[in-house]
Amino acid sequence: MAIEEGKAAPAFTLTDTNGEKVALKDIKGDYIVLYFYPRDDTPGCTKEACGFRDLWADIGKTGAKVYGVSPDDAQSHQKFTEKYGLPFNLLSDPTKKMMERYDAYGEKNMYGKKTMGVIRSTVIIDPRGKVAKHWRRVAKAADHPQKVLEALQALMKS
Repeated sequence: MAIEEGKAAPAFTLTDTNGEKVALKDIKGDYIVLYFYPRDDTPGCTKEACGFRDLWADIGKTGAKVYGVSPDDAQSHQKFTEKYGLPFNLLSDPTKKMMERYDAYGEKNMYGKKTMGVIRSTVIIDPRGKVAKHWRRVAKAADHPQKVLEALQALMKS
């Protein structure tokens, strides 16, 4: 199933940083930002996470909830969250099944070599559970949180 703006977001249930289950059906009702990243505490992933952290007050004004999703386990997420003071929840998808449904896992090109892996991407889900915005491949992790904030602000105006 490909992610399409205007269509229903695929259902999911994943474990969060605290070992609790988080399901889309339980969190919809607000705008939800799901950003997919390859691995905790790596350079690009840290820049992206810290970007969301640094914009947290402005993101909060939109009422959106932010969730980072990677294959890392809850223990790794806890260390990453504590080390960088991340104010949002991280979700674990070790099987990558949810990422596949969100077009965030698949073939990618790394330094001219094709590999399978997590595709850095982001989805904004509207309060009704529909995909409002989808970035299929995020090129600059450090700049991306600002683009997400701008998209959220535009959605609030519409």
